[in-house]
Amino acid sequence: MVHTEVGGAALNHYETNRENWYTLGASEVIGALKSDSSSGLPAAEAARRLARHGENRLTEAKKKSPLRLLLQQFENTMVLVLLGATAISFFLGHVVDALAIVAIIILNGLLGFVQEYRAEKSLDALKRLSAPTSRVIRDGEPRTIPARELVPGDLLLLESGDRVPADGRLIEASGLEAEESALTGESLPVRKSPEVLSGEHLPTGDRRNLIFAGTTVTRGRGTAVVTATGMGTEMGRIAGLIEEAEEGETPLQKRLDHLGRWIVVVCLAVCGVVVGLGIMRDELILDMFLAGVSLAVAAIPEGLAAVVTVALALGVQRMARGRAIIRRLPAVETLGCATVICSDKTGTLTKNEMTVRQVYLGGRLLNVSGEGYRPFGSFTTAVPAAAGGREITPASDPDLTRLLSAAVLSSNARLVRGKRGDWEISGDPSEGALVVAAQKGGFTPQGLDREYRRVGELPFESERLRMTVIYRRAGADQLGSASGQEWTAFSKGAPDVILGLCASEWREGKLRPLTEERRHEILEKNQEMAGRALRVLAVAFRHLPTFSHQDGPDKVETELTFCGLMGMIDPPRPEAIRAIEKCKQAGLMTVMITGDHLATARAIARELGLLPEGSRSLTGADLERLTDDELREIAPNVTVYARVSPEHKLRIVRALKRNGHVAAMTGDGVNDAPALKEADIGVAMGKTGTDVTKEASSMILADDNFATIVRAVEEGRGIYDNIRKFIRFLLSCNIGEVLTMLLASLAGLPLPLLPIQILWVNLATDSLPAMALGIDPPDPDVMRRPPRAPNESVFSRGLGLRIAYVGTVIGLVTVAVFAYELLLGSGLERARTLAFAALVICQLVHAFDCRSERRMILETNLFGNLYLVAAVAVSTIMLLAVLYVPGLQVVFRTVSMTAADWLVVGAGVGAGGLLVTVPRMIRRPS
Repeated sequence: MVHTEVGGAALNHYETNRENWYTLGASEVIGALKSDSSSGLPAAEAARRLARHGENRLTEAKKKSPLRLLLQQFENTMVLVLLGATAISFFLGHVVDALAIVAIIILNGLLGFVQEYRAEKSLDALKRLSAPTSRVIRDGEPRTIPARELVPGDLLLLESGDRVPADGRLIEASGLEAEESALTGESLPVRKSPEVLSGEHLPTGDRRNLIFAGTTVTRGRGTAVVTATGMGTEMGRIAGLIEEAEEGETPLQKRLDHLGRWIVVVCLAVCGVVVGLGIMRDELILDMFLAGVSLAVAAIPEGLAAVVTVALALGVQRMARGRAIIRRLPAVETLGCATVICSDKTGTLTKNEMTVRQVYLGGRLLNVSGEGYRPFGSFTTAVPAAAGGREITPASDPDLTRLLSAAVLSSNARLVRGKRGDWEISGDPSEGALVVAAQKGGFTPQGLDREYRRVGELPFESERLRMTVIYRRAGADQLGSASGQEWTAFSKGAPDVILGLCASEWREGKLRPLTEERRHEILEKNQEMAGRALRVLAVAFRHLPTFSHQDGPDKVETELTFCGLMGMIDPPRPEAIRAIEKCKQAGLMTVMITGDHLATARAIARELGLLPEGSRSLTGADLERLTDDELREIAPNVTVYARVSPEHKLRIVRALKRNGHVAAMTGDGVNDAPALKEADIGVAMGKTGTDVTKEASSMILADDNFATIVRAVEEGRGIYDNIRKFIRFLLSCNIGEVLTMLLASLAGLPLPLLPIQILWVNLATDSLPAMALGIDPPDPDVMRRPPRAPNESVFSRGLGLRIAYVGTVIGLVTVAVFAYELLLGSGLERARTLAFAALVICQLVHAFDCRSERRMILETNLFGNLYLVAAVAVSTIMLLAVLYVPGLQVVFRTVSMTAADWLVVGAGVGAGGLLVTVPRMIRRPS
C-alpha cells in the first residue's frame, strides 16, 4: 500500500498538469497526487480540491451574444451597398423595389445568424460526452458520486460499459480494454495495462497505462487514480483547440465583398461623370440628379445577393437528396474550389467493419472475398493475380471446415440483421470478423450450437493474449472427436502465444505432430500477413477427456492442435476507391490522416490508390520533430499521416492552407473537431460522427460515404460556374446601361433613357433571367478540370474583359439605335422607345450566351435550361406590355413600335451579336 499524508496540502500546477504520467510507476503517481492506493481521498480533502480546481466539466469560453452575431451579418460591403440601394429606391418612390432589397438583406442575415449560432454549440456537445456519475473509493469505501465532483487524486473504479469520466493513471487492470476511436481515431479497442511506459511525447493512442475522459470501457475492469479533470483532460484540451481554431471567411464571401467594393467605386464614378456632363450642357440639375440616382440603382446589382442565395439554397437541396447535409450555405461553393481533402481513415475511407482477408491453414494461403459484415464471399487459393485463384468449397475441405468451425465456437460475437436490413455485429469487431468469415463458408453459430453446448469459458485477458471456450457434444461430433471425448476446447489469440501451446497440427484432415520446422514456417507466415497490415489471430482446439469448472488454463490450454491463422483488416470502401480516382482526374489531392499504425495506414492507402510515386508518409512522432516551416515545405507531398493527435491534425491543415490550398477535412471523432473547424470546410460523418464533430462542421455526410464528398465537390464546382454565369450576365447588362448614358452624354446627345425606363430595365432583366442562370445544369467536363486557384478572382480567366467588352457592345448598339432615330427625325420619344427596346433585347439574347464560357451560343442546347427559356419569355412579354399597353405607355413614356422600328432594333442587335461572336471564333483554338 502506498500512503501519503493529504492533510490540507494543495496540489501545485505541476502535479495536476503533467504530460508524462505514463512514465511514472503507480506508486509515484499516487505519491505525487497525495492520495492513497487503498482508501483513496478523505471526503474533506476531496471537497477542498473541488473548491480549488473546480468541477469536472468543460468550461465555456465567452461567447458572442445572439444580438452581436446577428449584427455581424450586416457588416460586409455588399450589405452596405444594398442598404444604399434601398434608401435610393425609397427616395424615388419605388417602394416595391426597396422592400425586395430589404427582404434580401434580412434573408441573408438570418441565414448567416442561424448557421453561426449552431456552430457555437460545439462545446455543448462536448459536455454531453461527460459521464453523469462515477464510482470512486473515498475514506476507504466505494461510493457513487456525480462525475462533476471528481478531483485529481480520486481512486476511480472502472468496468465494462463504463464511460470514463476523467483522465487517470491505471493502478490495476484485469483484461481492461477501452474504445478510444473518438479520441485517437484507432479503429480497434485498446488493451490497457498499468505497466510503466517510456519515451517522450508518446502519442495518446500508445499511452496504454492511461485512461481518458469521454472514452468507453469495452472489456474487463480496473482501478485508476484521477490525474486530470475538466479542461485539464485530453477532452478538455480538444475543447480549447476548438476555441482557438479560426473560422475565417469563405472564398465566395471574400470574392463577393471584393466585387461589392469594385462595383461601388466604378458605378459612383461613372454616374458622377454622367451627371456632371449633363449639368455642363445646361440640363436641369434635378433631372440629372434623378437620372444619376436611377443609373446607380440599375448599375448596382442588388439581385446579386439574392441569386447567390438562391443558387446555393437549391444546391443545398440537391446535395441533401444526395446524402450531403450543408450547415452553412457558402460551404457549397467552398467545397467546389477545394484543392485537398484530408480524410480520416476509419469509417470514412474504410467501412469500419473488420473483415477477414486471408487464412493460412495446412501449409496453404487462401484469400477471402467479400467486404464488411455481409456474409457473402468465397475462398480461393492465393496465387499471382494474373493466374487466378482456384475456388475452395469449405464443406469439402476438412482443414477449412475445422478452422472456420473452431473460429466461430471460440467467439462470443453474433451477426445480426439491422432494422434497415443491413448486417451488424453484436460483440467484439474482431470476433465478428471471424464469425462473418465462417458464415461465408456455411458455418453459423446457430448451426453449430445444435452440435455443441457451451459449458465454460476462459476469458481473454491482456496478460494471456488468448481466450478459450469449452463445449460438450450435444450429438455426433462433426469435427471427428474420438469416442468418449465429450468435451472440446476452442482457443484463439496471438499467434506466437497460441502456437507455443500447441503440440500438433490439423492438416489434410488428420492430427499431425507440430515440428519445429512447421512452427518456424507458421511464424514466418504470420509475419508476412502482419506486414500486409493484417491483424492476425491463431485458432486451435483440444479434445478433453474430462472437464470441471475449476479447471484452469494449465489443464485446458495445453497440448492444443493448431488449426490455422486468420488475417483481418478494416477494408477500404469500394466506392471510395472510385471516388479517389475521380479526385485525381479533378486535380484534387486526397490525404489520409489516422490514429492507426503506419503499416495499417499504408496498406489501406495502397488499396485506395493514395500512395503515388514521390509521395511520403509521416507519423505523429515525425511531426513532433518538424517545425511548422518544415512541415509546410513537405506537406504537399505527404498523402498518409498515421498515429496523429488532435494538435497534429491542426498543424497539417494549417500547413496545407499556408501552401495556398483550400482544405476540406473529414472526420467522425472528437479528435477531428478542431481540424474541421480550422479547415476551409469541415465534413462530419452523420452516422458514426460525434455531436462535437457535427457541430464544428460545415457539412455532414448522412451516409458516411467518401464518395458523397466527391459528388458534393462536383455540385460545388457547378454552382460556382453558375455564379460566374449570372455575374457575367448582370454586370455586362449593367455596364451596357451605364455606358448607354455615358456615351450619349459624351456625344452631346439627350438622355437616351428616362429614369423610370432605367429602373424598368433593371427589374425586367436582372431578376428572372439571372435567377434562371443560377440553376443552369453543370458542364459535362466539370470534374475533368483542375481546381481553380484558391485566391482566384471572380473575374479571372478573361471574365472581366469579356464582361467589359460585351457591356460596351450593348451600350454602343443602344446609343447607335438612339442616334440613328434622332438623325431620321423620328422624335425624342420614339428614339428613346427604340433604344429602350434594343437595350432589353440585347440583354435577353446575352442571357443565352452566358450559359457557357467555352462554347458559342448556337453550340449550346438553347432548351437545355427551360427555366431560362421561361424567364426570357416573361421578360419579353413585359417589354411588349410597356410598348403597346396604353396605360403603361403613359407611365414609361413609350410609343407603339412599327415593323420598320423592329427592323432597326433587329439590325442593331444582330450587329452586336456579330461583334461578340466573331472575336471569339477568331481566338478559338483549331
